[in-house]
Amino acid sequence: MNHPEQMYNYHSWATQTILSRIKELPASVLSQEVNSSFATIAHALSHIYAVDKMWYLVLTGTGMPEALQACIPLNSEIHGSIDEYIQCFADLSVQYREWLQGQTDLEKTILLDNPFAGVRETSLSEMVFHLVNHGTYHRGNVSTMLRQLGHASIMNDYSLFWYQEPAQV
Repeated sequence: MNHPEQMYNYHSWATQTILSRIKELPASVLSQEVNSSFATIAHALSHIYAVDKMWYLVLTGTGMPEALQACIPLNSEIHGSIDEYIQCFADLSVQYREWLQGQTDLEKTILLDNPFAGVRETSLSEMVFHLVNHGTYHRGNVSTMLRQLGHASIMNDYSLFWYQEPAQV
């Protein structure tokens, strides 16, 4: 397994870990308003999913402007249950893993036309690392929101991932 693939596996594991924690809590936790980066935990999860999906489209050959247009609606698509989020993320994780396993050169570069930042050569691995970093940042938001709502979060650090059984990943 190469480093970008391991990092993606961490991202998937950490996301499923925090989703499993949310599933243990009252269903209302998804839609309770919080004074934070996002109005609700559901909004944060929808944002993480939309960005993960957008980068998947870019990695598989869609131009970034087109991928953004396709995924912007997902950012505001709020699911009614944690099980729906669990399923969406699991389905996307299968797609990512299949794509990663089919790659022979993750250091290959593409010309990325980012409407927010401009055009640059970017390796596939850099994009994978970016989506992992983005997910880590926003899982931190979700952890903070859980605490603001009076609930403990759950550890999902990369260093904990090192000790997980491969079957759990």
